[in-house]
Amino acid sequence: MSYPSTYSGATSRERTARLPRIGPVPNAAGALARLNEDIVVCRRCPRLVAWRERVAREKRAAFADQAYWRRPVPGFGDPAPRIPVVGLAPAAHRGNRTGRIFTGDRSGDFLFAALHSGGLSSRSTSIHRDDGLRLRGVYVGAVNRCAPPGNRPTPQERDNCLPYLAREIRLLARLRVLVALGAFAWNGCVRGLALNGHGVRPTPPFGHGAEAVVGPYTLLGSFHPSQQNTFTGKLTPDMLEKVIRRAVALSGR
Repeated sequence: MSYPSTYSGATSRERTARLPRIGPVPNAAGALARLNEDIVVCRRCPRLVAWRERVAREKRAAFADQAYWRRPVPGFGDPAPRIPVVGLAPAAHRGNRTGRIFTGDRSGDFLFAALHSGGLSSRSTSIHRDDGLRLRGVYVGAVNRCAPPGNRPTPQERDNCLPYLAREIRLLARLRVLVALGAFAWNGCVRGLALNGHGVRPTPPFGHGAEAVVGPYTLLGSFHPSQQNTFTGKLTPDMLEKVIRRAVALSGR
């Protein structure tokens, strides 16, 4: 697959001038742990709080014997990555159940198979929080941290959560490339980067394989590995693996 021409909202001189120093991040793991502690107690969005807790009470029959996480789901992975992978939000009976994003469902297995193929994940599946999965050079998160009804956060719910993504990006000081899974994540990444002072206008168009330079970062787009996309062939393993390989190449890993 060929990649679209890179979109850029700044000149090469401006981008170079804004490149942050690459180096060890002092106590990055501790700073991320504190961020995640703030995330898991968040109750900013009453509709999402009510939904995540209702789902945890009512449960699906297949998970009736399991205790649901029923809280916001933090990101996880290498604390000093060059590549964050950003999704839409946890799934009601998956991340909201397991407490780890893209864990316990086929979408997660599709994603982690691609990361494993690229040498970024120790496992090709993501089953539960204690399954031994380890990520190398990559951190996985989402724009929204609570499962939304119908997988559709409102604009206000998105904006309530964006400061967490912006803070995450600031803490991941070695990152160079962001991979956005779907149009919602793409727009969320653009907005999160803008909160950190890297605004771009107009918003770069999303597409599978799309690339956009935003400040010192390159944003890559991929269709979301939802079952709707993977079962219909809109997104194939090869398509996602190519985006991951492109991210690795751009990150200089």
